Amino acid sequence: MTETDVVNFCGLTGNWLSIHADAEFSKRSMYGQRVVQGGLVFVVANALLGFDSSLVEAFYGVDKLRFLKPTFIGDTLHAESEVIDLRDKGENHGLVTTRLTAINQREETVLSCEFTLLIRRHPLLA
Repeated sequence: MTETDVVNFCGLTGNWLSIHADAEFSKRSMYGQRVVQGGLVFVVANALLGFDSSLVEAFYGVDKLRFLKPTFIGDTLHAESEVIDLRDKGENHGLVTTRLTAINQREETVLSCEFTLLIRRHPLLA
């Protein structure tokens, strides 16, 4: 996660909270430095999964989202997922729920959630 990522996300979302944007303020916080926005950590973590657009119809929802540790500028994240539920959703679709975790370079889990996608039963043809 780079400083550019954080600043761009501040500008995109309007989330200019001092804990993200102000290095001097953040030095006095419990973390001692700026913290990457949770929303950015979530977006990056789910993007790391690598979706097959011929099968994924839409993002359906997220449950039990938790930020377990802070993510800092300079951290490197990777994502892991495990399918925890499969359900029918009409004749042409199903729901796939995974337990998504984001893990930093220190092997600390920084994010955990249940991430659900609406999946086509038959892939779209290219």
